[in-house]
This record gives sequence, structure tokens and C-alpha cells, in this order.
Amino acid sequence: MKHSTQRILCTHTGSLPRPADLRDALVRIDQGDPPDAETFAVQVQAAVADVVARQVAAGLDIVNDGEMSKVSYSTYVTERLSGFGGAGRSVAPPDIQDFPEWALGLGMGDVSDTIAVPACVDDVTYANRAPLDTDLAHLRAAVRTSAPHDVFMSAASPGVVSLFLENQHYASHDDYLHALAAAMKVEYDAIHQAGFVLQIDCPDLAMGRHIQVPGASLEEWRRTLLLHVDALNEATCDIPPADMRIHLCWGNYEGPHHLDVPLGDILDIVFRARPAGIAFEAANPRHEHEWQVFEDVALPDGKVLIPGVIDTTTSYVEHPELVAQRILRFARVVGRERVIAGTDCGFASAAAMAPIDPKITFAKLRAMADGAERASGELWDGRPAHTPVTLPR
Repeated sequence: MKHSTQRILCTHTGSLPRPADLRDALVRIDQGDPPDAETFAVQVQAAVADVVARQVAAGLDIVNDGEMSKVSYSTYVTERLSGFGGAGRSVAPPDIQDFPEWALGLGMGDVSDTIAVPACVDDVTYANRAPLDTDLAHLRAAVRTSAPHDVFMSAASPGVVSLFLENQHYASHDDYLHALAAAMKVEYDAIHQAGFVLQIDCPDLAMGRHIQVPGASLEEWRRTLLLHVDALNEATCDIPPADMRIHLCWGNYEGPHHLDVPLGDILDIVFRARPAGIAFEAANPRHEHEWQVFEDVALPDGKVLIPGVIDTTTSYVEHPELVAQRILRFARVVGRERVIAGTDCGFASAAAMAPIDPKITFAKLRAMADGAERASGELWDGRPAHTPVTLPR
């Protein structure tokens, strides 16, 4: 990961809204009715070129392909890995189940219903590398034109795949994780070899507590968490830590989140993960206060924080002064050169689900860049990040 000794850099978590025609094509793929392959490739290539240019124009320093080709940030792997089919089970998160009337009022239906998703039914291998190679080529071409400060590409962690795609084949959860790690290592290594920063999406490290093992004690969850981090480290063993970052979150949905595990209860295990960058939610009402954890817990040498300084589930466009305040909290605790401004999560974790209008999405990213500029002025030049206000008498 490239750093700056002069200012706070800006990035985001990964997914960005797809153009309407591409979104429709991805939905068809998810439903088993893929469009013409050549037409789809042209759509993706154009979307990647556009979204990279829009990120740079919004003031982002570290950009990606917006995950334009992916149905979702985790289940896209079924197009690349063997061993998936049949029907697994997915249910609403327990925090939403605690408020069924609220969920019904928002049109979510009966939250006790299960949703059929693919499951692991056979040995997992990396069987189809063509989509990965195409993604790498599209991103390489797009950044050649826009010339951002740095470039990353996202990939699902072994743990998050295990969270959403139920194991119906391996003898144990641990066996399943290690099979996934061995398979996903192909993708991780390819992204690194292409010269991009590897971001591994790890919602399982936080969200897994209330979705994957909701009835477990904290200590039981921490033991599971160690298995997930071990698998992640196994899969990234040939990539320098400084060339990787992880993203952990508690679920990119606007819900109660009252069952979220506190960051302080898992941070020591998160630190064991090899990637140097740690991206996490820090702007939403459930987790914004947790910057204080770093007043008591030292950030290990070599680690860099990428806190979310804008929320990805609300259409409010954050004021740059608020963004600056959020950045300054972390910079004053861990050091200005160990903080990169980020977003809580992606803006379109699944292609068919982009709750925020695309124009608002990029307005929020612009606000983040403006806030980072204000924070940088205070941190490096001593210029106040805030604008003094004179109240009328």
C-alpha cells in the first residue's frame, strides 16, 4: 500500500453502483439466465473505465473497479470455484428477527423465512480463472488512463464464503475453511502479481458473531474467529503484509445492529491477520464511538487503519467538517501517517441492492475527500479543520 507523509489519503471499501444495464445483466446471471458473453464483457469494460474515472474525479486516491463484474462481493465465487450447487439456507440476521414488525413494515416479509442459496456440495477448487483474468485486464486498462495514487482489488475471504455458502460436504468447518483458503489463494496471488493492493473482504470477522454462530458465547466465537484468521493467513502466505488490507464489518444493512460484537472484543485476533491495512466501520451510530478503543489498545507496528468516515447506508451527505473530525480522532491516537480515510462498507454489496442513488454516492465520496483535505491541513500545517462560526446576538 502506498502511503503519504503529506496528507490523509482517501479510499473506499469496494462496491459501487453499477449502471442500470449492467445491473440487469448481473441479475440475469444470478438467476441462471446469462446474457450474451461478448455484450456483457463490453458492458463491464465500459463500466470499469467510467467508475475509475469517477472515483478520481471525486478526489479518491486509492481506487478499484467498483466490483462491476460481480453479482455480490461474496457469492461471485460460485462462478470461479468448483464444488457449489444445490441449496443451502440463509436467514435474516438475528438483530432483524428481534424486530419482525419493523422488518415487515419495510417490506422485508416474514424474517423467519429461509432463502435458498448455493451450498458447498463437493470438493472446492479454483476451476475457472477467466473471470478473474478479465477483471484484472479491465482494471489495468482503466487505471492506465486515470492514473490514481494507488489501486486495489477486492476478493472474498475464506471465512465470508463459509458464512454465506453452507458447508454440506466437508467433515468440519475447519476443513471447509482450509479448502476455501487453498482455492482462493489462486485469486489472491493473481491480484498481487498484477501489481494491485489486495483487499480481502472479511465481514465474517465481525458480522459472523451474530449471523454464523448467534447462539455461541464470546469465547466460543473467538475460537471460531481464530480459525478464520488462520485460514486467511494460510491463503496469503506468499504476499507481503504491506501489499494487503482487510475489511471487517458487522453487516452492510440499515438494521438495529444491537447484537453486534464490540470491536474491542475481537481486535486482538484481528491484529493477528497478516494484511497491514485494517478497514472497518467507524461512522455509523452503532460503531462510531469505538475509535476510543485505540486509546487503550496499541496499534501493532506495520498496521494501518482505514476507518469508515462516511456511512454507506444513509443518503445524508456528511459535512466535510464532520469527516475531518472523524479522521482527526484516529490520527491523534495512532499517528497521522497510519490513517487512510475510508467508507464503512460498499455502496452496492450486491448488484441488485444499491440503496443510495449513485449521484449521492459520489457526493458522499467528494465530501470525504474534502474532509480529508481539512484534516490534513490541521495535521500538517496547523490550519484549523473547522470553520469558526459567529452566532448572531
